[in-house]
This record gives sequence, structure tokens and C-alpha cells, in this order.
Amino acid sequence: MKVIDTIKELKSLLGECRAAGKSIGLVPTMGALHAGHASLVERAVKENDVVVVSVFVNPTQFNDKNDLEKYPRTLEADCALLEKVGAAVAFAPSVQEMYPVEDTRQFSFAPLDTVMEGACRPGHFNGVAQIVSKLFYAVEPDRAYFGEKDFQQLAIIREMVRQLSLPLEIVGCPIVRESDGLAMSSRNTLLSADERERALTISSALFASVDFAKVNTLEATKAFVEDIINDTTGLELEYYKIVDGDTLQEIKEWSDSDYAVGCIALFCGNVRLIDNIKYKGGE
Repeated sequence: MKVIDTIKELKSLLGECRAAGKSIGLVPTMGALHAGHASLVERAVKENDVVVVSVFVNPTQFNDKNDLEKYPRTLEADCALLEKVGAAVAFAPSVQEMYPVEDTRQFSFAPLDTVMEGACRPGHFNGVAQIVSKLFYAVEPDRAYFGEKDFQQLAIIREMVRQLSLPLEIVGCPIVRESDGLAMSSRNTLLSADERERALTISSALFASVDFAKVNTLEATKAFVEDIINDTTGLELEYYKIVDGDTLQEIKEWSDSDYAVGCIALFCGNVRLIDNIKYKGGE
């Protein structure tokens, strides 16, 4: 596996691969890689001849400087994992390399980016669009792989590809969970032992709500999840929305959509976590 830190070298290498008729897959990450990331890379390896994994903590998508500063950075361990699962290239650029000048582009994905994460983290998705589009231009992949844990982000990236008329396929991959149900996240490493135990309430509430929803209204199901989280010491709910999986707009009745997804964001101590669960559709 090659570790590359400049766009020029990356383009040169991938140009040779493309000239040889090889397909290219991209897995964009912010590092601190775990088994969830590994599953994305493994799928990309199966479906492409050459797989590039970017490892870059993107400053423009953080609206909280403290969050940016404390985000885990583990490049050496990341590269060891990537080599093990078959990545051909780890692209680990500096901030200066990706942003030699300020990126002033403004994207609009309304109404996809006006709700949930978009409402709670102003500017977040604009920053995501800036960096992901830069990576797409640098790599020119045939396919790019994203986890469904970041459900809203996946929808927005699909819309960005449509808006920019980019010739690539966006592949969404299922959430990977720890054996106890907690959704894998780089932020999990920031949890204390007690916080890690409390965080299990998130997935257990979501799993329980699926059965609850079969015989209860949407409003009651939403309250069911919110009550569990609010009754757990150390958890602070930011939102729990049940939305249409395509439009991301909140629905009021189960009959309002054939594709219903529950999306949650909360703080466990000082660590912000997200998760989601499908109630129907989306297969």
C-alpha cells in the first residue's frame, strides 16, 4: 500500500491505473479507523481494481473548534488497518494541501440540509460538500463508499453528485455495530467506561422501538425513544426524528411514507453521537 500526501502524486498514480483500464473505488474517512470503516474498504476492494482511502480531518465541516481539536488522529494505526484489508492507497494530505486557498463555495441541498444535522450544526454539510467534492475531483473514482450511520450525509452526497453531474456511483453500506449493539464511531474512543456503558441505551432504545412501532402510532413510538433517552442519566437528547428516508422530512403518521427512518443525535457526557434505525422500506 502506498501512502500519498499530495494531489499531484495521487493523480499521477491513478492516471496510470485508469490508462491500464483499472476501476477505482474511494472510501473517504476522517481517520481513527475501526471495523466499520474496514467493512467499507473490504466492499470497495471486492468491487474495484484499485481502492483509495482518504484520511483527512476536514476543518470546514466542524462548527465547534473544540470538537475539531479533540477529534482522534491515529494515522499510523489507520495505515496498518488499511493495508490489512487491501487498500492500494492511503491518501493523507495536510490541510494546506486540500485548502491552499480558502474554499468559498456555497452549496444548497434544501430541504435535505435544513433539518436534523443541518439545523444543529450550521455550515456542517457545506464543509462536507467542499471536501468530498475535492476528493472526487482528485481521485475521479468509479464508485465511492459511505456508511449509512451518517444517513443524512449519504443523502446529501447523492444530491451533490446529481447537482455537479459527476460520473460516479455512490454506494451506501449498512451500519456496523459492536457486539453489544453500539454503532461503531471514531468518537467512541472518547467515551469513558461509564459513558460507554450508558451509550448502549441508544441502540437498545432504537431496537426496542421497532417492535413497539408495529402496534403503536408514530407519535407514540417517537415518545417511546425520547423517554428512554431522557430517563438515562448522562445522556442529553438533541433530537429524535422519524423521517422519510428519501426526503429526510419528518413524517407524522406511518402512512405518510413507505420508507421510514428514525434518526437520533445526543450527547453522552461531552461526546456527540448519532445513530439511526429503519422502520420500513429502504431495502
